[in-house]
Amino acid sequence: MQMEELAKLAQGQGLAVDPAVFQQIGTITRLLHDTMEQLGVMPKLQVATDGLPDARSRLTYIADKTAAAANKVLNSVDQAKLDHEAIANATRELAAKLTADPVRAVASGAVMNFVTDIETRTAHIDQHLTDIMMAQDFHDLTGQVVKKVVQLTSDLEDSLVKLLVQVVPPEQREKVSQEVLQGPVVNPEGRTDVVADQGEVDDLLASLGF
Repeated sequence: MQMEELAKLAQGQGLAVDPAVFQQIGTITRLLHDTMEQLGVMPKLQVATDGLPDARSRLTYIADKTAAAANKVLNSVDQAKLDHEAIANATRELAAKLTADPVRAVASGAVMNFVTDIETRTAHIDQHLTDIMMAQDFHDLTGQVVKKVVQLTSDLEDSLVKLLVQVVPPEQREKVSQEVLQGPVVNPEGRTDVVADQGEVDDLLASLGF
Protein backbone atom coordinates (compact mmCIF):
# COMPACT_ATOMS: atom_id res chain seq x y z
CA MET A 1 0.00 0.00 0.00
CA GLN A 2 1.35 3.42 -1.04
CA MET A 3 1.95 6.18 1.49
CA GLU A 4 -0.72 8.25 -0.26
CA GLU A 5 -3.23 5.45 0.26
CA LEU A 6 -2.32 5.15 3.92
CA ALA A 7 -2.86 8.87 4.29
CA LYS A 8 -6.30 8.54 2.69
CA LEU A 9 -7.23 5.79 5.12
CA ALA A 10 -6.11 7.90 8.05
CA GLN A 11 -8.26 10.77 6.77
CA GLY A 12 -11.29 8.53 6.28
CA GLN A 13 -11.22 8.84 2.48
CA GLY A 14 -12.17 5.99 0.15
CA LEU A 15 -9.62 4.03 -1.86
CA ALA A 16 -9.69 2.76 -5.43
CA VAL A 17 -9.39 -1.02 -5.15
CA ASP A 18 -9.97 -4.07 -7.28
CA PRO A 19 -13.70 -5.00 -7.22
CA ALA A 20 -12.74 -8.60 -6.48
CA VAL A 21 -10.96 -7.49 -3.30
CA PHE A 22 -14.00 -5.50 -2.28
CA GLN A 23 -16.22 -8.53 -2.93
CA GLN A 24 -14.02 -10.81 -0.82
CA ILE A 25 -13.90 -8.39 2.10
CA GLY A 26 -17.65 -7.93 1.99
CA THR A 27 -18.28 -11.68 1.88
CA ILE A 28 -16.03 -12.28 4.87
CA THR A 29 -17.69 -9.47 6.81
CA ARG A 30 -21.15 -10.82 6.03
CA LEU A 31 -20.17 -14.34 7.14
CA LEU A 32 -18.75 -13.10 10.43
CA HIS A 33 -21.72 -10.83 11.05
CA ASP A 34 -24.29 -13.58 10.43
CA THR A 35 -22.38 -16.00 12.64
CA MET A 36 -22.39 -13.50 15.50
CA GLU A 37 -26.13 -12.93 15.06
CA GLN A 38 -26.85 -16.67 15.09
CA LEU A 39 -24.86 -17.04 18.29
CA GLY A 40 -26.65 -14.07 19.86
CA VAL A 41 -23.37 -12.26 20.46
CA MET A 42 -23.55 -8.51 20.88
CA PRO A 43 -20.64 -6.65 19.31
CA LYS A 44 -20.01 -4.15 22.08
CA LEU A 45 -19.20 -6.23 25.12
CA GLN A 46 -17.47 -4.23 27.80
CA VAL A 47 -14.75 -6.74 28.64
CA ALA A 48 -11.14 -5.84 29.31
CA THR A 49 -8.84 -8.00 27.21
CA ASP A 50 -5.29 -8.12 26.02
CA GLY A 51 -6.18 -9.96 22.82
CA LEU A 52 -5.93 -13.58 21.81
CA PRO A 53 -2.89 -14.76 19.84
CA ASP A 54 -4.41 -18.22 19.42
CA ALA A 55 -8.19 -18.33 19.61
CA ARG A 56 -8.32 -21.94 18.44
CA SER A 57 -6.30 -23.19 21.40
CA ARG A 58 -8.48 -21.15 23.75
CA LEU A 59 -11.64 -22.72 22.35
CA THR A 60 -10.06 -26.17 22.58
CA TYR A 61 -9.29 -25.43 26.22
CA ILE A 62 -12.95 -24.55 26.81
CA ALA A 63 -14.10 -27.77 25.15
CA ASP A 64 -11.68 -29.86 27.21
CA LYS A 65 -12.62 -28.24 30.51
CA THR A 66 -16.33 -28.53 29.77
CA ALA A 67 -16.03 -32.19 28.76
CA ALA A 68 -13.99 -33.02 31.86
CA ALA A 69 -16.55 -31.33 34.12
CA ALA A 70 -19.44 -33.11 32.40
CA ASN A 71 -17.75 -36.50 32.76
CA LYS A 72 -17.00 -35.84 36.42
CA VAL A 73 -20.62 -34.90 37.10
CA LEU A 74 -21.98 -37.95 35.27
CA ASN A 75 -19.63 -40.30 37.10
CA SER A 76 -20.53 -38.78 40.47
CA VAL A 77 -24.25 -39.06 39.72
CA ASP A 78 -23.85 -42.71 38.72
CA GLN A 79 -22.00 -43.51 41.94
CA ALA A 80 -24.53 -41.61 44.05
CA LYS A 81 -27.37 -43.54 42.42
CA LEU A 82 -25.64 -46.84 43.26
CA ASP A 83 -25.29 -45.78 46.90
CA HIS A 84 -28.91 -44.67 46.97
CA GLU A 85 -30.04 -48.00 45.52
CA ALA A 86 -27.99 -49.88 48.13
CA ILE A 87 -29.63 -47.86 50.92
CA ALA A 88 -33.08 -48.61 49.51
CA ASN A 89 -32.33 -52.35 49.30
CA ALA A 90 -30.89 -52.45 52.82
CA THR A 91 -33.95 -50.64 54.15
CA ARG A 92 -36.30 -53.16 52.55
CA GLU A 93 -34.26 -56.09 53.90
CA LEU A 94 -34.23 -54.69 57.43
CA ALA A 95 -37.96 -53.98 57.28
CA ALA A 96 -38.60 -57.60 56.28
CA LYS A 97 -36.45 -58.93 59.14
CA LEU A 98 -38.12 -56.67 61.69
CA THR A 99 -41.53 -57.71 60.46
CA ALA A 100 -40.68 -61.43 60.63
CA ASP A 101 -38.91 -61.44 64.01
CA PRO A 102 -38.02 -58.09 65.65
CA VAL A 103 -36.12 -59.65 68.55
CA ARG A 104 -33.98 -61.82 66.31
CA ALA A 105 -33.30 -58.89 63.97
CA VAL A 106 -31.92 -56.84 66.85
CA ALA A 107 -30.06 -59.75 68.44
CA SER A 108 -28.39 -60.76 65.19
CA GLY A 109 -26.96 -57.28 64.76
CA ALA A 110 -28.99 -56.59 61.62
CA VAL A 111 -30.10 -53.20 62.94
CA MET A 112 -26.59 -52.08 63.88
CA ASN A 113 -25.23 -53.33 60.58
CA PHE A 114 -27.91 -51.33 58.80
CA VAL A 115 -27.06 -48.17 60.73
CA THR A 116 -23.35 -48.57 59.97
CA ASP A 117 -24.02 -49.22 56.28
CA ILE A 118 -26.32 -46.20 56.02
CA GLU A 119 -23.69 -43.97 57.64
CA THR A 120 -21.07 -45.14 55.14
CA ARG A 121 -23.36 -44.80 52.14
CA THR A 122 -24.55 -41.31 53.08
CA ALA A 123 -20.93 -40.21 53.50
CA HIS A 124 -20.26 -41.48 49.97
CA ILE A 125 -23.26 -39.60 48.61
CA ASP A 126 -22.13 -36.42 50.36
CA GLN A 127 -18.71 -36.76 48.70
CA HIS A 128 -20.33 -37.29 45.30
CA LEU A 129 -22.38 -34.12 45.76
CA THR A 130 -19.24 -32.23 46.74
CA ASP A 131 -17.48 -33.50 43.61
CA ILE A 132 -20.39 -32.32 41.48
CA MET A 133 -20.23 -28.88 43.08
CA MET A 134 -16.46 -28.62 42.61
CA ALA A 135 -16.78 -29.65 38.97
CA GLN A 136 -18.63 -26.39 38.33
CA ASP A 137 -15.45 -24.37 38.78
CA PHE A 138 -14.91 -24.67 35.03
CA HIS A 139 -17.50 -21.88 34.59
CA ASP A 140 -15.12 -19.29 36.06
CA LEU A 141 -12.17 -20.42 33.96
CA THR A 142 -13.94 -20.95 30.65
CA GLY A 143 -16.13 -17.88 31.13
CA GLN A 144 -13.08 -15.62 31.08
CA VAL A 145 -11.78 -17.28 27.92
CA VAL A 146 -15.19 -17.06 26.22
CA LYS A 147 -15.34 -13.33 26.93
CA LYS A 148 -11.93 -12.84 25.36
CA VAL A 149 -12.86 -14.84 22.26
CA VAL A 150 -16.13 -12.91 21.93
CA GLN A 151 -14.28 -9.61 22.30
CA LEU A 152 -11.80 -10.70 19.63
CA THR A 153 -14.66 -11.57 17.28
CA SER A 154 -16.34 -8.23 17.95
CA ASP A 155 -13.13 -6.31 17.34
CA LEU A 156 -12.55 -8.26 14.13
CA GLU A 157 -16.03 -7.43 12.86
CA ASP A 158 -15.56 -3.75 13.65
CA SER A 159 -12.23 -3.71 11.84
CA LEU A 160 -13.65 -5.47 8.78
CA VAL A 161 -16.64 -3.13 8.61
CA LYS A 162 -14.36 -0.10 8.83
CA LEU A 163 -12.14 -1.54 6.11
CA LEU A 164 -15.14 -2.36 3.95
CA VAL A 165 -16.40 1.21 4.25
CA GLN A 166 -13.01 2.55 3.20
CA VAL A 167 -12.87 0.44 0.02
CA VAL A 168 -16.45 0.89 -1.24
CA PRO A 169 -16.15 1.43 -5.03
CA PRO A 170 -17.12 4.95 -6.15
CA GLU A 171 -20.11 3.66 -8.13
CA GLN A 172 -21.53 2.05 -4.98
CA ARG A 173 -20.84 4.78 -2.44
CA GLU A 174 -24.00 6.61 -3.48
CA LYS A 175 -26.02 3.57 -2.31
CA VAL A 176 -24.82 4.08 1.23
CA SER A 177 -25.80 7.04 3.38
CA GLN A 178 -23.07 9.32 4.65
CA GLU A 179 -24.02 8.39 8.22
CA VAL A 180 -23.40 4.71 7.54
CA LEU A 181 -20.14 5.45 5.75
CA GLN A 182 -18.82 6.76 9.05
CA GLY A 183 -18.49 3.11 10.12
CA PRO A 184 -18.87 1.60 13.62
CA VAL A 185 -17.51 3.26 16.74
CA VAL A 186 -16.70 1.92 20.18
CA ASN A 187 -18.91 4.37 22.09
CA PRO A 188 -21.97 5.20 19.96
CA GLU A 189 -24.04 6.61 22.82
CA GLY A 190 -25.50 9.98 21.97
CA ARG A 191 -24.45 9.82 18.29
CA THR A 192 -26.70 9.32 15.27
CA ASP A 193 -24.03 9.48 12.58
CA VAL A 194 -22.40 6.09 13.10
CA VAL A 195 -23.07 2.37 12.81
CA ALA A 196 -23.98 1.52 16.39
CA ASP A 197 -25.45 -1.98 16.44
CA GLN A 198 -25.82 -5.30 14.64
CA GLY A 199 -28.90 -4.12 12.79
CA GLU A 200 -27.05 -1.19 11.24
CA VAL A 201 -24.11 -3.40 10.30
CA ASP A 202 -26.61 -5.69 8.57
CA ASP A 203 -28.12 -2.71 6.74
CA LEU A 204 -24.67 -1.60 5.62
CA LEU A 205 -23.81 -5.02 4.23
CA ALA A 206 -27.20 -5.35 2.54
CA SER A 207 -26.89 -1.92 0.91
CA LEU A 208 -23.58 -3.01 -0.60
CA GLY A 209 -25.04 -6.23 -1.96
CA PHE A 210 -23.76 -8.71 0.64
